[in-house]
Amino acid sequence: MQTDFKITHQTVVNAHVSDVWKALTDPKMVRQYFFGSNLETTWKVGKPIRFYGEYKGTRYEDKGIVLEYNENDKLSYSYHSSWTTLPDEPQYYLEVSYQVKKIPGGTELTISQTNYDEEKAQHSLQNWEVVTNRLKELIED
Repeated sequence: MQTDFKITHQTVVNAHVSDVWKALTDPKMVRQYFFGSNLETTWKVGKPIRFYGEYKGTRYEDKGIVLEYNENDKLSYSYHSSWTTLPDEPQYYLEVSYQVKKIPGGTELTISQTNYDEEKAQHSLQNWEVVTNRLKELIED
């Protein structure tokens, strides 16, 4: 059963806020650092978001709804993974949020994820580390 357990991953990216924002929201860039995932969304609050592709020979399709979108500041979406065995019901959706903030020397990127049990959350935290390292390789000065 999922809980309200929350993880937070924070990193500093040596790039301008707008460059980090573009990397988070542009489907062509997301595909380059996010495990090859295709991203489809309009980034309009209340509209669908979809990640899909193939990972290690297995096709997947993850989905959710855009919950918040404030350009160059914060975005969030609900998220249901096709890898989970949990039913496709609202109480089993995660919430993922990204926040960017200008700091001396770059941008602070904070990623939060809720509604996981502790074991899955720790695994997810490791994945966010991989994702943000790839994002940095893509855009850092």
